Amino acid sequence: MGIASLQAGPRPAQLRRFGPGAIVLLAGIAILAFAGNSVIARYALAAGGIDAATFSLVRLGAGAIVLAPLLLRGTGRWSLSGGISLFVYVAMFSFAYVDLPTATGALILFTVVQATVVLAGMLRGEPMRLLGWAGLLLSLGGLAVLLVPQVESGRVLPTVFMAISGMAWGAYTMIGRAVAVGAGVHTARSFAIGAVLTLPLLAFAGSMPSATGALLAVLSGALTSGLGYVVWNRVSPSLGLATLATVQLATPLVAAMGGVRLLGELVTRELLVAGALILSGIALTLKR
Repeated sequence: MGIASLQAGPRPAQLRRFGPGAIVLLAGIAILAFAGNSVIARYALAAGGIDAATFSLVRLGAGAIVLAPLLLRGTGRWSLSGGISLFVYVAMFSFAYVDLPTATGALILFTVVQATVVLAGMLRGEPMRLLGWAGLLLSLGGLAVLLVPQVESGRVLPTVFMAISGMAWGAYTMIGRAVAVGAGVHTARSFAIGAVLTLPLLAFAGSMPSATGALLAVLSGALTSGLGYVVWNRVSPSLGLATLATVQLATPLVAAMGGVRLLGELVTRELLVAGALILSGIALTLKR
């Protein structure tokens, strides 16, 4: 069975709210937001203008502040699991991008997200046929190719951090598709919880961030994360999981182009081979 079958379909009420053009537009905005986070984080953290702990706190705090008005609109229970998963994603993402190149980090994140979604579907009792298994194994093979140079260069811990970030993002996405409250309210609550959980990370903070580093963290939190995730949580329940996977498929490609174009990063042979394997694997899971 293809990846499209690994989660319950979109809710009819939400499907009626968007036409095809609006769905494409919102999904495109989400792609740019996700890729933008990788480029912004790598630039801010690699330049040394801000440390990972401070970047995480400012990012989540800025998102919480921008989305604070939405907290007044919501009723019902808060999703503690949503806030925890968002915190883990942001923190591990930040510490990983201190050392990982933009495209490498995005591909690791993307592959683990896909594996998380597939395995979560299987745990829920959803069967997976041969194409699904072949696609998953091919993607994991691409991830293995990508990991070899990271291990050889001593970047094992950042790679592990990014893998944990991918699992947390997969969980956050699936939680966002299932919550009863509106997308904006859920996102605002998740950022508020995540910002509080990030406070202990200040024990690992270094010196005061530079103005550029702080500005980039605010930009990541308020725009590409806060508002970007509202769009994502708003449109994702209206997407079949195959389309959801396609958005994830496009994200590392856009991030890679941003890293090469804006940060002067190199396109390595391992990156090309791993990217081809990973994208081919996802193509197989999307074939259905």
